[in-house]
Amino acid sequence: MPGDINSLAVPLWIMAALSIIEALVLIALAIGGYLMYSRVMTLVNELETRHVAPLREQAEAILGDVKTVTARVAQQTERVDHAINGTIDRVDETAARVRAGMHDRVSQAAGVLRGIRAVIIALLNKESHA
Repeated sequence: MPGDINSLAVPLWIMAALSIIEALVLIALAIGGYLMYSRVMTLVNELETRHVAPLREQAEAILGDVKTVTARVAQQTERVDHAINGTIDRVDETAARVRAGMHDRVSQAAGVLRGIRAVIIALLNKESHA
């Protein structure tokens, strides 16, 4: 009897049992995956709490120190810049005064030398005419 339903009952029962076993294996894998995920996340959180958080705090403290030092350096640089500019201005003023004073003295000396030269020329011209 090719159309007998009883001949199909055993393979159907086997397929049903295998489907139930597959479903149970998939459920077990899902539960195992979830348990592994929760353990890994617990481990990651513990690592972060034990190692990363203290390192972050130390890095933030170092960055705070760096900011303080940078602010001090900037302030000192500004002070030195003002001091150098003031000194350069005073040197320029002093050089201008020295130049002006030297110009007056050189002009006076040149005038005296021209006068002496004129006297010598006049004396030489007088002696050559006499």
